[in-house]
Amino acid sequence: MRKWSKKNALWLLLYVVLYVIASVIVCVLGSLHGLMFVLYQITAAILVTGVAGKAFDRIKAPGVAACLGFGMIVTFFLIQDANLWHCVPILVIALLAEMIRGVCKYRSPGNLIASVIMSFSTFGYYGQIWFNRDYTYTCAVEEMPAGYAETLMQYSPGWALPAVIIAGIVLSVLMYGLTARLFRFENE
Repeated sequence: MRKWSKKNALWLLLYVVLYVIASVIVCVLGSLHGLMFVLYQITAAILVTGVAGKAFDRIKAPGVAACLGFGMIVTFFLIQDANLWHCVPILVIALLAEMIRGVCKYRSPGNLIASVIMSFSTFGYYGQIWFNRDYTYTCAVEEMPAGYAETLMQYSPGWALPAVIIAGIVLSVLMYGLTARLFRFENE
């Protein structure tokens, strides 16, 4: 069982950087087209889950999810995009992932569930499409190319949120399994 050590702390730093990079790529892809913004969770499932899963497999101790979440919050501050919509979900997600891992004694089932949870790192960003619609539309009009806001609203009916979440969860589970095979996660 791998616990905290200097070596694992350095590995975790790498995983935090990779987690943030994967999350930023999800955001960049979302800026390319309104549909990609709506599909954030699906893209995050594909790009983020494996990084979290590998970090959890390597370090079977508390604090890994918190460090990944902290990396995202620091990034939000660095890009001057830190607000309650972005930071509070990250805190809740990291805390939930930490609790699940602890209850499951840092074994594979808990790591799988925590990895799926951590794939929601951008939820506060894209969830506003459904929960803060007017604000999202106004920001899209101000910040994005002409037509983006209309496309975003067109592709984000109310029923799309549960569909995207379900698809994201399924893809996260599949990506965790693929990552576990490719990187030979420990079987407890």
